[in-house]
Amino acid sequence: MAKIIIYSTPTCHFCHLAKDYFKSKDIAYEDINVAGNVEKQKELVAKSGQFGVPVIDIDGKIVIGFDRPRINQLLGIN
Repeated sequence: MAKIIIYSTPTCHFCHLAKDYFKSKDIAYEDINVAGNVEKQKELVAKSGQFGVPVIDIDGKIVIGFDRPRINQLLGIN
């Protein structure tokens, strides 16, 4: 099973869509709330080169935004 980390904020609509999508597929993920967490914000920028959320890390491969086709491709699902 892939290791999935979602960098998100509580008010981000696309973050909620991504998390709901993973839940609908019974895919486990770690949610990191970057709001007010400077250390995790720096980690997010280091991985993605940007500050926007969601940023999804799937086994070290970075997906910026809720890009369902790319997520499916990385996870090998349809």
